[in-house]
Amino acid sequence: QVQLVESGGGLVQAGGSLRLACAASGPTVKNYAMGWFRRAPGKEREFVAGLSRGGSRTAYADSVKGRFTISKDDNGNTNYLQMSDLQPEDTAVYFCVAEFQISLDEIPLQPDFYGQGTQVTVSS
Repeated sequence: QVQLVESGGGLVQAGGSLRLACAASGPTVKNYAMGWFRRAPGKEREFVAGLSRGGSRTAYADSVKGRFTISKDDNGNTNYLQMSDLQPEDTAVYFCVAEFQISLDEIPLQPDFYGQGTQVTVSS
């Protein structure tokens, strides 16, 4: 079992920045790759960014590439999503996710666990 707690959401004007944080805990948390999904109003949940368990590989949705950056701290239990040049279409609930991975290089695309979500609202 992995527990995920997000923080850092809020309201920002278009062109602004926010940083989301996700604190992961649990006895087997080191076996999980981490990432972020989001669900915009009236839309399906979608992949945003992912970080491999080994930390050497990242991946991004085309819609956020070049604007969002995923990273983690040295102990690997907290990951961050730095979001820049935010646009109204980025408005969504953002979920931290974790997927069990044997490989050190795989991106979490089919998560096993989701956090409770944090709201990001971008005004025009």
